[in-house]
Amino acid sequence: MTESAHPRGRVAGKRVLITGAARGMGRGHAVRLAAEGADLILIDICESLPGIEYALSTPEDLAETARLAGEYNHHVITRIVDVRAAEAMSAAVAEGVRELGGLDAAVANAGVLTAGTWDTTTPEDWRIVVDVNLIGTWNTCAAALPHLVERGGSLVNISSAAAIKGTPLHIPYTASKLGIVGMSKALANELAAQNIRVNTVHPTGVATGMAPESLFALLTEQRPDLAPLFGNAMPVPMVDTADISNAVLYLVSDESRYVTGLEFKVDAGVTLR
Repeated sequence: MTESAHPRGRVAGKRVLITGAARGMGRGHAVRLAAEGADLILIDICESLPGIEYALSTPEDLAETARLAGEYNHHVITRIVDVRAAEAMSAAVAEGVRELGGLDAAVANAGVLTAGTWDTTTPEDWRIVVDVNLIGTWNTCAAALPHLVERGGSLVNISSAAAIKGTPLHIPYTASKLGIVGMSKALANELAAQNIRVNTVHPTGVATGMAPESLFALLTEQRPDLAPLFGNAMPVPMVDTADISNAVLYLVSDESRYVTGLEFKVDAGVTLR
């Protein structure tokens, strides 16, 4: 597309990959970036997973995200892919990049959450959470990077306030999100010479549907003493997806052209306590 085909915006003409794009924060990122001029490659697994107690997205959810983002008259490509599958991710991204003519940024947003005390957390909990959250984020970066190394670009990896605070009762989740920070900082150091920026975003609780009922039960019935750790300093129980998407927009845009290795907290002060 020519530049004139895009309304001017903060990321006008940029081509951005987003995982976990079918709903929640991923949908928010897609619509926000499209509103500011981006073309998109949207990826989601679009099926629920054993061991995750809440329902994941559907193909219809992904289609709805594409419809909403497409209202801004930009190119929107969708692919149903499991971020745990490295080869499938690389193939889907390469196909999307060929269609768009390049890639400027990737947002690794896909993630899952299990809940439990340390003594009820199983190896299966560890495997699915680490595979999706940490290895899936790596697979997203690895699929995007071959298309960024020549021109530079931005990797935005969605972590969590849990990684900074050490939030309990979902230890695999907290560990995986802290692993994303270490991986991202290492990549930021390694890729700075290629003008590739790598940053993490750390939300507090966001109303996205990623909320196991067992976590609420743990906090109200079994470990109410831990409930204050989940409370924000600011007088809001949760933030909106738009608050996180605004941070993603900044990190994708050229406004952050010299920002790398940042742990960008959008946490309503939860990590202050």
